[in-house]
Amino acid sequence: QVQLAESGGGLVQVGDSLRVSCAVSGRTFRTSAMAWFRQAPGKEREFVAAIDWVRSTYYADSVKGRFSISRDNALDKVYLQMNSLKPEDTAVYYCAARSFLATMSVTDYDDWGQGTQVTVSS
Repeated sequence: QVQLAESGGGLVQVGDSLRVSCAVSGRTFRTSAMAWFRQAPGKEREFVAAIDWVRSTYYADSVKGRFSISRDNALDKVYLQMNSLKPEDTAVYYCAARSFLATMSVTDYDDWGQGTQVTVSS
């Protein structure tokens, strides 16, 4: 198992940029994939982005071209850079981890952080 802690959320305006971070402890990145999911009020938790240990990345169509996921094994952190933010990006953003390949499915991930709120106002 791994412990995950998100930070960096906040209130921003439409078109702004924001970077959220995930601090990882308890397990190496060597055999793990990391991902970001989000959940808005009244909606199911949805996939946002994922990255595996060789730095292959995957994105939901709704954020492709605007968001970028990265990882720093030396600092034990995963980042999500969010640009050109829209009101529909408003959600709680969760960091997640699994022991095998990166996927886009909520049910495939074993460990979750508590989430960080991102609010985009118009």
